[in-house]
Amino acid sequence: MAELSDPTDHFKDYSARLAQTLQAFDWAPVKALAEDLFGCWQEKRQLFLIGNGGSAGNANHLANDFMYPLSKTLGSGIRAHALTENPAVLACLANDEGYDHVFTYQLAVMANPGDILLAFSGSGNSPNILKALEEAKRRGVKSYAVVGFGGGKAKEMADVAIHFPVDDMQIAEDTQTILGHMIVQWLYKHRHHVKAA
Repeated sequence: MAELSDPTDHFKDYSARLAQTLQAFDWAPVKALAEDLFGCWQEKRQLFLIGNGGSAGNANHLANDFMYPLSKTLGSGIRAHALTENPAVLACLANDEGYDHVFTYQLAVMANPGDILLAFSGSGNSPNILKALEEAKRRGVKSYAVVGFGGGKAKEMADVAIHFPVDDMQIAEDTQTILGHMIVQWLYKHRHHVKAA
């Protein structure tokens, strides 16, 4: 049996690669997202989050964070919906319309002009993400795509691309959660500027 490498060395290398990815980043598109989400919060517009696999988990997680932890006040939070969270809806749409349309059909029912779509994708090429970006444009919904690797087609299709050019799926997914948590903490600092319902 081959000798195992020291996991500590791997952990240090991973930490260094993640830190380098973040330190080299131009935060301008994340600033734009934070400011748009603040406006969304003030004006009671909706935020939709989508993704596949680990990115779907991040969409669910951050929908929670944008709904409650950014304020922790009854009646105050972003009207955030993870379109990944209802397995019955996903199974129905995947079965009847195909998996490529699991997000578009939900947006077509719930989205209004002025709402925001936040798409998470490692590759930026998932067909259901791309079709959701198209649907958002049709409905006057501003779209942000958080992508890794080369950015894929989503980098060009989104209104605003947040591209972390890292060829590592785990680090690409880390960046999704990290920028979400950064924004939640920034919004929390300004919670007193938003009236509860």
